[in-house]
Amino acid sequence: MDQAKQDELKKAAAKKAAALVEDGMVLGVGTGSTVKFFIDELGKKKAAGLTLKAVVTTSSRSQKQLEGYGFTVSPLSAVDQVDLTVDGADRVDSQLNGIKGGGAALTLEKNVAVNSKKNVWIVDESKVVDHLSGFALPVEVLPISCMQVEKRLADEGLKPEFRLTEDGHRLKTHYGNYILDLKLDRIPVPSGLADYLDHTVGVVEHGLFLNICDQVIIARDNGEIEVRSR
Repeated sequence: MDQAKQDELKKAAAKKAAALVEDGMVLGVGTGSTVKFFIDELGKKKAAGLTLKAVVTTSSRSQKQLEGYGFTVSPLSAVDQVDLTVDGADRVDSQLNGIKGGGAALTLEKNVAVNSKKNVWIVDESKVVDHLSGFALPVEVLPISCMQVEKRLADEGLKPEFRLTEDGHRLKTHYGNYILDLKLDRIPVPSGLADYLDHTVGVVEHGLFLNICDQVIIARDNGEIEVRSR
């Protein structure tokens, strides 16, 4: 599929997600190529009179785009709860569980998501799998104990690798931490791995988003837009 066709599908998915946004909402906005089109749709709705109580976002790129349309972006700490969050995902399975964090923003993304009444992911068909696989699982770790955590994960057979910048240095997250990408072919029991990582000292957060997504909007290669709900 050429880029123009793919973009048209993403725009259609973004438009469907934008239809869920109502006046007076506290809205959470993620990041990614499909979310970019979603923000464009929000801009159109604002021009037509949409008013939101507050907007929070998970990336500086989305914040800049939102502000370009005249939205005021607030920090998550400034709101009690988010009504609706629209975001992308790196992988999503048949149970609507996902892997996120390809952009290294997993900690903020999860904080926004778990404080949202409803989470909607918009993805293209390539992100949809039967079982979580095909994408390295990001794990954010504290620098002070990163070597010990890497060894512990390696000893468990989880194949950790530090994520590097283009110039070969360890990538630092917004919070000054490192990312260990677990190069797993497949995650057979996501809940078990999530529980293990949740109880590993030195791990700040991981990219397994389980029982969080309420609805996924999928742009299919055949031109259809599929909606799956939990």
